[in-house]
Amino acid sequence: MAEVVVGAPSYFTKHREPKHPRELVDHRCINWHPTAEAPPYRWKFAENGRDFSVDLRARVLTNDPALNIRLAIAGAGLTLADESRSREPVARGELVPVLEEFSTPFPEFYLYYPQRRHASPALRALVDHLRASRQKGRAKQSARAAVTSRKR
Repeated sequence: MAEVVVGAPSYFTKHREPKHPRELVDHRCINWHPTAEAPPYRWKFAENGRDFSVDLRARVLTNDPALNIRLAIAGAGLTLADESRSREPVARGELVPVLEEFSTPFPEFYLYYPQRRHASPALRALVDHLRASRQKGRAKQSARAAVTSRKR
């Protein structure tokens, strides 16, 4: 699962498409936070194998990612959504993905485990599998970026 920046075609008739995540500060963005007390989510991206985040001022800040998708469809701005939430609106032409070459796998799940010398074989296998999956995701992202840059 990856995160992708999406906006409505109607939004792009009035605003130019961002070519790099740093350009998002010039756009109307719709962001989320898990609770009223939590800070807004920092949008995360990758470029040349390096992760970075963008701290932007949101035009709208909610605690409901589904509402953010509906607002983006209505043309209120750009939002960062996981692929599973945006797949159908993109297929219907209600949303357009942008900055895909900078997309990263969803990075917010963490595994905390004791750093003991003798981790169980099952735990060690899980940790190794998760690390390998993350590396494969980054390799796919790099390959997508290379293909995209050749098309330009």
